[in-house]
Amino acid sequence: MNVKVFGVDAAGYRAHDLHSTTRVWLETNCYVDLWIELLHTMHFDPVASMAFTLAMDFEGDQWTFFKQPPADLYRLYGLDVQELAVWRSVELHLAEQVQLGRVPLVEVDAFYLPDTAGISHRIEHTKTTVAIGAIDLQHRRLGYFHNAGYFELSGVDFDGLLSVAGAAMAPYTEIIKLDRIVRRSETELMTIARELTRFHLGRIPKANPFTKYRARYATDVEWLTSTDMSVFFKYAFATLRQCGAAAEMSSTFLKWMLDRGGEATSASTDFEDIAIAAKAMQFKIARMVTTGKLVDVTPLLDQMEAGWDRAMADLVRRYAA
Repeated sequence: MNVKVFGVDAAGYRAHDLHSTTRVWLETNCYVDLWIELLHTMHFDPVASMAFTLAMDFEGDQWTFFKQPPADLYRLYGLDVQELAVWRSVELHLAEQVQLGRVPLVEVDAFYLPDTAGISHRIEHTKTTVAIGAIDLQHRRLGYFHNAGYFELSGVDFDGLLSVAGAAMAPYTEIIKLDRIVRRSETELMTIARELTRFHLGRIPKANPFTKYRARYATDVEWLTSTDMSVFFKYAFATLRQCGAAAEMSSTFLKWMLDRGGEATSASTDFEDIAIAAKAMQFKIARMVTTGKLVDVTPLLDQMEAGWDRAMADLVRRYAA
């Protein structure tokens, strides 16, 4: 069985501009990134879906692992995301769903993903999510969306990625049903984006999340100076990359709104500055981990904390009423 959802060629694939090298944060997280490329492949504008990034919070030991809400995707594009019950071999489920014209999203081990060469591939076992665009059971080949692109794998990587032999439980899997896709006009998308902005502003934290992160960082810095880079990379992904990438996406979304008749707001600049400051803080902490010498990040925390207050006050005033 050799089945495909899209006529995508890995060799000729071109990523969306949200993954261009001009971005402060080239990637966000595996879920948001693959949705950007999925929407791009389906000829939708992924920026229209980014209102949810406004509701980022500091969760105590990490920033929100932000993900497109299924309700937003259905409202904007008619894409229906449902959980898939895995009761037999994973590859059989994936092949059947792809044959039905659906896109499976499955949690896998990046150890078997060749696009992570030099990072995880055959180096480290780490969880990530991929979207399956094509599968060939006979020749053990797979086409998949991951991070900022579309890739292919085969052979032992195919076997390792989809094998659940001896596993305690099956991987979490979703399917995207495409039978109710809606091609909306720019005006319709803008109207829905405004509604989603209002909704997600109702979800923003009651307390400034950068104030909470500042307090936690005062504790984190004690052990960060004595850890190694492998631990730092995980810390940075869960903290500064999530808040920084989300802030940049919020800025992009607000500019998208403005270009289509939305409210002029300084919040887009504040979020862009937060994204830049978070990247600068990540570099400073990396240097601290490398040298073992403390660095002062107070000005960056001050900037992010004040920027969030300004941005939210302006957005609530303009959209939440």
